[in-house]
Amino acid sequence: MKNTNRIHNLFQTKKKNILSIFFTAGFPEISNTVAILKELQNSGVDIVEIGIPFSDPIADGPVIQQSNQRALENGMTLNLLFEQLKDIRKEIKIPILLMGYINPVYQMGIENFLKKCSDIGIDGVIIPDLPPEIYEEQYKTFFKQANIANVFLITPKTSSERITYLDSLSEGFIYLVSSSGTTGKDAQFHEKEYLRIRSMNLRNSLLIGFGISNYASFQKACHSADGAIVGSAFIKALQKERPIEQITPFINSLLKPQTVTG
Repeated sequence: MKNTNRIHNLFQTKKKNILSIFFTAGFPEISNTVAILKELQNSGVDIVEIGIPFSDPIADGPVIQQSNQRALENGMTLNLLFEQLKDIRKEIKIPILLMGYINPVYQMGIENFLKKCSDIGIDGVIIPDLPPEIYEEQYKTFFKQANIANVFLITPKTSSERITYLDSLSEGFIYLVSSSGTTGKDAQFHEKEYLRIRSMNLRNSLLIGFGISNYASFQKACHSADGAIVGSAFIKALQKERPIEQITPFINSLLKPQTVTG
């Protein structure tokens, strides 16, 4: 099976209410990566994005920035993450993407990075500070050879022409962030902002990646797109005591209406 087939198969077989969860590798503890992945899969998550810790995560909000700092203090590195994930496909069947910044990838070497992703079964990557034009001119062939999908970001303010261009480059889905261009922003998205994008009949599916923290906001996002990415709210859940035990209740709070008792 080609790596990217996991992403493609998901969007071919499930047309709506796609739930993607982001967490930072090495947070809250350096050894949590595999345990978090297992619990997310068992909880019914469709896709997982693992953040590569970086000292200056400019496209992320304060909660994820703080998780990056904690992970770096814990000693997490890209090489260690690959080591932790080397046998992950023995147990994890859902798509996995790595999300991070271009500096650590450059340091490893693009081709080497992509080969390691392919070897362990990573399906795609999201690199917010990799310019699409540079990707197309210099690296697209390497991504294709490794069967690694590259997902691009847009905002509600992105021009239709630019969206069409990014749609032609993206594989799997397009990541829609807030107008500020950061993830985890406590923002309200309004359906009219997405009517233009939805009416473009893009080649790729669209996932909204900001302001999703509960069932109501997840449903609202799914009404405007094909699904949603939850990051900051999940990171907050992992900050509590016994973080692994927080995962299933948190995912249930996104997928199921919560009844008030008492």
